[in-house]
Amino acid sequence: MCLIFSNTAQAKTYQIGTDVTYPPFEFANKHNQYVGIDIDIMNAIAKEEGFKVHIKPVGFNAAVQAVQSGQEDGVIAGMTITPDRQAKFDFGTPYYKTGVVMAVAKNSRISSFKQLKGKRVALKTGTAAADYANSIKKKYSFKTVTFDDSDNMYQDVTTGNSVACFEDQPVMQYGIKQGLKLKIVSKPANTGWYGFAVKKGTNRALISKFNAGLKKIKANGTYDRIVGKYLGSKTNQAVKGKTFTIGTDVTFPPFEFANKHNKYVGIDMDLIRSIANEQGFKVKIKPLGFNAAVQAVESGQIDGVIAGMSITNARKKQFDFSDPYYTSGVVMAVANNGKVKSLSQLRGKKVAVKTGTAGADYANSLKKKYGFTVTTFDDSNNMYQDVVTGNSAACFEDQPVMQYAIKQGTKLKIATKPAESAPYGFAVKRGQNQALLSAFNNGLKDLKASGTYDDIKAKYLGTGGSQASVKSTGSSTEDRSFIGLIKQNKGALLSGLQETMWLTVVSIFFATIFGVIVGLLGVVPGKAFNWLSSILIYIFRGMPLLVLALFIYTGIPSLTGEKIPAFVAGVITLTFNEGAYIAAFVKGGIEAVDPGQMEAARSLGLPFGKSMRKVILPQGIRIMIPSFINQFIITLKDTSILSIIGLLELTQTGKIIIARNLEGFKVWTIVALMYLIIITLLTWLSNWVQRRTNV
Repeated sequence: MCLIFSNTAQAKTYQIGTDVTYPPFEFANKHNQYVGIDIDIMNAIAKEEGFKVHIKPVGFNAAVQAVQSGQEDGVIAGMTITPDRQAKFDFGTPYYKTGVVMAVAKNSRISSFKQLKGKRVALKTGTAAADYANSIKKKYSFKTVTFDDSDNMYQDVTTGNSVACFEDQPVMQYGIKQGLKLKIVSKPANTGWYGFAVKKGTNRALISKFNAGLKKIKANGTYDRIVGKYLGSKTNQAVKGKTFTIGTDVTFPPFEFANKHNKYVGIDMDLIRSIANEQGFKVKIKPLGFNAAVQAVESGQIDGVIAGMSITNARKKQFDFSDPYYTSGVVMAVANNGKVKSLSQLRGKKVAVKTGTAGADYANSLKKKYGFTVTTFDDSNNMYQDVVTGNSAACFEDQPVMQYAIKQGTKLKIATKPAESAPYGFAVKRGQNQALLSAFNNGLKDLKASGTYDDIKAKYLGTGGSQASVKSTGSSTEDRSFIGLIKQNKGALLSGLQETMWLTVVSIFFATIFGVIVGLLGVVPGKAFNWLSSILIYIFRGMPLLVLALFIYTGIPSLTGEKIPAFVAGVITLTFNEGAYIAAFVKGGIEAVDPGQMEAARSLGLPFGKSMRKVILPQGIRIMIPSFINQFIITLKDTSILSIIGLLELTQTGKIIIARNLEGFKVWTIVALMYLIIITLLTWLSNWVQRRTNV
């Protein structure tokens, strides 16, 4: 049987051999068409790279021999990459991670290799599973019988002729899922990688196309969808097609950070996006900061949080966690020239920690024993700088995060071994979004099975991957000068400035309306109105802006169950806060007008309203205008506080850039200059208006 997958009429055609019976990697469906992970991957790569393939299901051994003899151009058949095979074949980038398992009949009592003594075991010729079984048969004293295909091997076990068989884990899982009366009784062993192969020294162009196409289909989600189609759990209809808002930290590389294109990447980001692709839902990432993200989940503003969040008993009371996806430990870091080498040397000194982290919890559990004090920061960069500048003697951080920061040039060194090892988990509000949590767990299992999980880790940490090269997110070739940083990040900085200005203009508009109304209530006849004005001014002027922002963004939704968009919450916050100040100077401006003016107007028979409009307000406005301009400047500066609720204004943009390059001093200098330029222009405008009104 020969299947033809075409891309373009003039494209080159390659002859590709494959196995006959190796589901879910290659098999004939009910329409007698060859399908499976290998077939779909090869088809997708051919489409991406613009060539055609003739897939020839001739059997594993025959396919291998055909490539060696030059009859076929390549083979894709769940072929494990081994040193022996690498001597005869050139392999493409590994595309699937696997391991060998032992399976027995469903009613069998065999559960370990030791019970195989003196018994017969079934194998499939030429497979990694057969090699593994043969490597241990002397140790466990069993006999082997070989078959050319999987079906006959399975039947030999179900009929009782053999007591067990050895098979690659995904193949065995798929067979059992399809109704095969076997069960897996061992953990995966002899783990390895599948690869596409060509005869050594030939078809290098085909290997290059395969590698390039594989990279593309992994990046666009096609790879995950193919694997999920055959090995993934059935798509949960409760999440299919939906978009979930996921909160994350701003500064926690290599788990989440903005790359040089200001796109959020990292282990957490790649993981949640891959799972979403594989499980059929979409995610909207919101880099709020760790504490804000956690509070947003609790208030129902967002659906979940993935931010290197350690699973603890205390957090389990408020959140439902996924299966762990990473295990970390806490280390202590000190300045490169620091003299502190152990916890016992911290007595009487100050230690920096990041709020809400496992590192902070660990430090607080030790501070009484070792006699040090703790100071907290909202982001990692400021915590590191506190140690580098000597304000703190040490900091506590998760090991991979600290290693990454040092690799990026942070002048710290790790002084202790990892402690308090804790797993990271994806979290949702307790009792809610259970379908999303289930989809995450299913997707995580599939990514681990396919090797994508290891690829993601290798991409950022350089370990546990499929021969992947580690990508440095902070390349040493980047220009780290002030000009270089501006050039690299001008798009993000201008976008942050635009958001800041938009927030300021919209907020001052509504704050002016609110302030004028409340201010007028303070001067109209009627004590009830005067009291109401005084109370509103007292409450909103007296409440810290940060507290008000968090109350509106997370507190109110917790009470009402209704989400408030971050931008709307920010505008409401500034409207009330700045409006209270405007109300105060509106009220003061009117009261500054000589009381005799109102008396004179009323004595001429003008009603109160007309006297206010025609006589008092024109004089009061001249007094108020400079204060209005100044309040505009204050509102502009106050927008920086709204980074706490995740608005990507100028300050939040600065944090995101620093998370990637850890150039805190230079980036904050650039941000400060941008604020100063805008404020200087507004100050000139204020002075000009003041001169005009004094004429």
